[in-house]
Amino acid sequence: MEFEFATAARIVFGRGKINKIGELVEGMGQRALVVLGVDEPIAEGLLDLLNDSSIDYLLLSVQSEPTTDFIQSGLQFARRGNCDFVISFGGGSAIDTGKAISALLTNTGDVLDYLEVIGKSQVLIKAPVPFVAIPTTAGTGSEVTRNAVLGSLEHRVKVSLRSPLMLPRLALIDPELTLSMPPAVTAFTGLDAVTQVIEPFISIHANPLTDALCREGLKYAAKSLEIAYFEGDDMSAREGMSLTSLFGGLALANAKLGAVHGFAGPFGGMYHSPHGAVCARLLPFVMRANVRALQERQPESAALGRYDEVAQILVDSPDAVADDGVRWVEEICYRLNIPPLSKYDLQTNDFQDLIEKARLTSSMQGNPIQLTDYEMETVLEEAI
Repeated sequence: MEFEFATAARIVFGRGKINKIGELVEGMGQRALVVLGVDEPIAEGLLDLLNDSSIDYLLLSVQSEPTTDFIQSGLQFARRGNCDFVISFGGGSAIDTGKAISALLTNTGDVLDYLEVIGKSQVLIKAPVPFVAIPTTAGTGSEVTRNAVLGSLEHRVKVSLRSPLMLPRLALIDPELTLSMPPAVTAFTGLDAVTQVIEPFISIHANPLTDALCREGLKYAAKSLEIAYFEGDDMSAREGMSLTSLFGGLALANAKLGAVHGFAGPFGGMYHSPHGAVCARLLPFVMRANVRALQERQPESAALGRYDEVAQILVDSPDAVADDGVRWVEEICYRLNIPPLSKYDLQTNDFQDLIEKARLTSSMQGNPIQLTDYEMETVLEEAI
């Protein structure tokens, strides 16, 4: 047995922990680039805390999922402002933006030099400036991952800037910050978190350490997601989903993902859509396709037993099997009003292009079985 596990240098989790931000970032640098993925009124508490601690900073607002062009402009802004560390406050878009800028501040060249698939895939040589990730959603787990997902308008795809050096210096997770999420965002990000504790668990790169995280994440999600959606001020449910998101990020960074994210990356580049909503819609159909393919072509695969275990945790029954898990996901997607992919203008004549792009993704390499074009088309037909 061989595996590697790497994560953020320091993880601080708990209600009200945002109030410790001043002392936690002490000594990281002279001027911070603060990347905001929320409106400034929501971020006022953070900015007040930074002001109280006499931390100098510049603000960079993120209005949508980051593109290569936006990263380049943000990078120039940070350099002109002599920023020597980065704090991201928001969802996955803000965290990925900060993560990418912190890495490029110390490494020469263009962002495309380091991007997978569409770029040169060069290796980052120098360690990034200190980076602090403070999530205000519970879904992406980006606060403990080693990559930043960036869109390219030219190539109509989303790909990763990836390096072990990009793991944050500090991940500060305060579940109270997620209370401002409206129900739809709670649903999208929450089901992304669920996806990210299922896919690493059935990944061909799974290991005992990530397995433990995924099992615990599934338990928290099963008892927390629906409550967080319908009773947004339930602090225990918000805390449970923050843990699910954190555990998913820890797991995916060390065991990869699967076909849901294999589709979702290119889809986000081709169509303007919330990443979590796309993952949520695809999840039950990918699960069903994987189970059927494994039963037909690899009936001895350990992944089938893992799908059974996923079902047993979600349904809370030792007798549950994989199909029960698929039904659980289908039902909660219905109750949480997850829209079909047709909402984002997916057309059947785009299926082949999407499938070809999905096959090139890093996430698809973790899927427990290689799906055929027909199986992938069936997933998209069901999700549309």
